[in-house]
Amino acid sequence: MSKTALAAALALVFTTLTPEVFADEAATPAAADAAAKDGAKNLDAVSVIGQGETRQVQRVTTKDVAVLPPGTSIQKVLNRLPGVNVQSNDAFGANEESQSISLRGFSTTRLGYTFDGLPLGDNAYGNYNGLNVSRALIAENFGGAELAEGIGGLGTASTSNLGGTIQYYSDDPASTFGGRAAQTFGSDQNRRTYVRLDTGDYHGFSMYVSGIRATADMWARPHSPTTTKQFNAKAVYDFGGGRITGFVDTSRTSQADYAYLSKSGMARGLGWDWNLYAPDWNRALAAAYCAPATYNAARCGFSGGVTNIDDAYYQSRAVRSDDLYYLAGDFYPADGVTLHTQVYHHENAGQGHWWSPGQASYPGTAQALPISIRSTNYVINRNGAIASLAWELGAHHLEGGVWYENNHHNVQRNFYYIDGPVSDDKFLTGPDRLLFNQDYLIITRQAYLQDSFKLFEDRLSVDVGVKSPHTTMTAHQLPGQYEAPVANGRLDAGKALLPQLGLGYRLGGGQELFASYAKNIAAFQGGGAGGPLLVTQASFDATRGKLKPEESRTLEGGWRIVQPKFEASAAVYDVKFDNRLLSLNPCPSIQAGTSPACTTRFYNVGSVSSHGAEFTFIWKPDAHFQWYNSASFNRATYDDNYVQNGAVVPTRGKVTVDTPDKLFASELSWTYGPWNASLRGKYTGRRYYTYTNDRGFGGYTSFDLGVGYDFGPAWFAKDLRAALNVSNLTDKRYASNLGAFANTDPAGKQLAFHASAPRQTFVTLEAKF
Repeated sequence: MSKTALAAALALVFTTLTPEVFADEAATPAAADAAAKDGAKNLDAVSVIGQGETRQVQRVTTKDVAVLPPGTSIQKVLNRLPGVNVQSNDAFGANEESQSISLRGFSTTRLGYTFDGLPLGDNAYGNYNGLNVSRALIAENFGGAELAEGIGGLGTASTSNLGGTIQYYSDDPASTFGGRAAQTFGSDQNRRTYVRLDTGDYHGFSMYVSGIRATADMWARPHSPTTTKQFNAKAVYDFGGGRITGFVDTSRTSQADYAYLSKSGMARGLGWDWNLYAPDWNRALAAAYCAPATYNAARCGFSGGVTNIDDAYYQSRAVRSDDLYYLAGDFYPADGVTLHTQVYHHENAGQGHWWSPGQASYPGTAQALPISIRSTNYVINRNGAIASLAWELGAHHLEGGVWYENNHHNVQRNFYYIDGPVSDDKFLTGPDRLLFNQDYLIITRQAYLQDSFKLFEDRLSVDVGVKSPHTTMTAHQLPGQYEAPVANGRLDAGKALLPQLGLGYRLGGGQELFASYAKNIAAFQGGGAGGPLLVTQASFDATRGKLKPEESRTLEGGWRIVQPKFEASAAVYDVKFDNRLLSLNPCPSIQAGTSPACTTRFYNVGSVSSHGAEFTFIWKPDAHFQWYNSASFNRATYDDNYVQNGAVVPTRGKVTVDTPDKLFASELSWTYGPWNASLRGKYTGRRYYTYTNDRGFGGYTSFDLGVGYDFGPAWFAKDLRAALNVSNLTDKRYASNLGAFANTDPAGKQLAFHASAPRQTFVTLEAKF
């Protein structure tokens, strides 16, 4: 299936609806509303396309993951939804350095993310205020996800949701005693073991404990290992006056990271499987001796299509350790009154290792080597509380809430000397060189108030409200002797009132119209992700009081219909993204660093305008078959030029980087007796990695396949299942995530992208007890 075939399929399903189909009895609107208010555990029971919502909302349920290998990142599951572009260079979508998501022209860190209501931060690779959902929740414990493509709920605990929010949920403990065990075997030495034990319901109390151990080799040389060990436990107590929920997560990951590639390298024949020098230490040494700082003419040498020091390095790795806890309560103190409270704690330690050519180990000694390991080290210790009160007052549903978070974050960068190839599959200690060491205190306060009511015999739904977010970020360089000391300072981001309005109108026959308007603001990023405080003191002083936080304004509207045999939706949107932040130097290179005005620092460089349309059609002719389709069209462009190195960069009117103009997804799902099968195709349109659009990649189509068989009771098990999953079924090679952007790249030398994973196959055996 090509792009044309996918588009034709979508056109077919949207144009062949007959009056008889529309005459089918619609789902009861009141039932849909009630299910939607029940929360995550009932996402399987509500409309996938957000029936009853006054915003564009799409949902993913546990039924939608069969096409992907067990353990696939929950973020990757979202990739079939309209407007969503999820990328990574591994089959599971779990490699965080190569993991990205874009939506309506907004990139990963400008979206909002929550897990069971608690904030996950901005999903930056260099974490400073949260963690990736894969480290918060074992994929097999997934309970559902809800994506608001443009406008998140007012109560969402996020300071980065300029372009929409993603709410992930864990599943609840089972009501009966039992257990599950699953073992996956796959390509490139993929091994994944999952076990879970449920207590069942005992006078309102239920609980599960679960864990995984997963290992995999890189699909390209040097086939370095990635390991994950994770534990989840969840307990629920239901009683007459409410519900109390507790959750524990511990995650220990060590990910081997792939090299970024360039178009120039591809043209020289390095190919999609080009990666790292390891385990060829001598080849890495020869290349490192060509670096300016460690140049040795007698030992310098490139080989095999490599022509410069940036084409490769020896190895790279990310090590992460997380502990996450929350305790939540939902109480019903009076008729029509609901009180929600939640407290949480998150601790993280992380390191990102890069074997840096040209940075000598033991310089000036007989042990000197032209390579050392550069490590960026992260620490997070955050505590938070969320509370909300909902009150049914006549025809009005009033709701208000607050969120508070205290986050202590530290980021430092060090070099570690080596005497040859060593294992860095661990946290490194005892640095030999100190570049910087910066502490952050990030305080977040947010309050919101909303009223929801209905008019015209409940046909018109109105949601109106405001929120008031405020984030204070204070940074200071710790005492010590550092080679590249960074700033002390403070940045504030906040608004007294940010409005949001939503309207929904039921037309009858399961049809409804909706329209929404919202304004939003983002906090400045912290040290782990870079940000305006991770600069020199002179650079920060030059921006003091001048930087504005990024803001957005979103207007969207659309139509939905829900029938027993199909669901469909169409939405259009217009978005303005203001105060975009970039790090650059405005002066000619000869003047760089000669004055505070000529330091590399952050600037507000203008705005982005984005508009487009999104379509969804789900056909369910019977209980055995479903055909899901989505289509998206987007035009997101920069509104302004800016100055870099004394020259104007002509970005006005250019398409924003990493924003496909078209996205088509189609998925067939079939179940019959013990069999189930799913086939998903996704077309991703053209993307650019330069701000001036002189370099990018054309569109491509990829496929995933899943087939399963349920043997029923067998031997010692109540139920025994087997599944076969094939990712990238046609072995299509393409640029997956675009991770490094440039103004222009005429020679194609920018290390801009990771290669997609080749076709990989996985077999899973699962037993329930």
